[in-house]
This record gives sequence, structure tokens and C-alpha cells, in this order.
Amino acid sequence: MHGLQAMSYLPILLYLIAVIGFAAVSLILPHLVAPRKPTTIKGMPYESGMDPVGDTRKPLDVKFYLIAILFLVFDIELLFLYPWAVALNNPEGIPAEYRIPVLWVLLVLLATLGLAYIVAVKKGIFEWRRK
Repeated sequence: MHGLQAMSYLPILLYLIAVIGFAAVSLILPHLVAPRKPTTIKGMPYESGMDPVGDTRKPLDVKFYLIAILFLVFDIELLFLYPWAVALNNPEGIPAEYRIPVLWVLLVLLATLGLAYIVAVKKGIFEWRRK
């Protein structure tokens, strides 16, 4: 009985060996067969397609942080639309007596998003450089 139970784990053991073997070969093989021609350009740090000039510790503009925060706010709030859309498409999703109140809550959410976007545009948050 004990030997039969050990045999049931054999496929998992074989899979584990295959995964570890694949990872090892994937890490070792490029070091063995890849061509090596070190150049000055290859040794330079990569900065998002831009030439790395100047001090790397230069503080970023505050606009960058504002846009990042706005992206997170809009992204998180728009995530609330997905469950509503899925539940609306499912016949058993939202009960009939709650469909109108849920619609009003969704409209308030969208109005808040629209108002926040209008305020951000009026404040000039999306203008990266002023002319």
C-alpha cells in the first residue's frame, strides 16, 4: 500500500525535475553559446531610449507625481465599472429591484470622475511644459 501511494507522486516528481532542468538549461546555455563582443555602447546604462546624460539623482518634476497619482485614481475608480458590467450582463447578477439604484450610484461615480478630470485640466496638470 505504501509503495502505491509513493507511485502517485511520481508524475509530480518528474514534473519538478523537468522544471528545474529547464530552468538550469535556460540559465546556463546562453553563457555557453552566446557571442561576446563588449563595446562601449553596450556597456552604457539604458535609460528608456534616451542617452544617459547629466546627474541621475536630479529630482523629478512635481507634474510627474501628479499625473501618476491621477492615473492611479482613475484606474482604481474605473475598476468599479467592471463588476457592474459583468453583473448587468448576467441575468442573475443584479436583482431587478436594485438595478435603478445601482445605475444611479454608477452615474454618480462617472460624474465624479468627469468632474475630477475637468478640475485636473483646468489646473493645468496635463500640461507638461508651459509655453
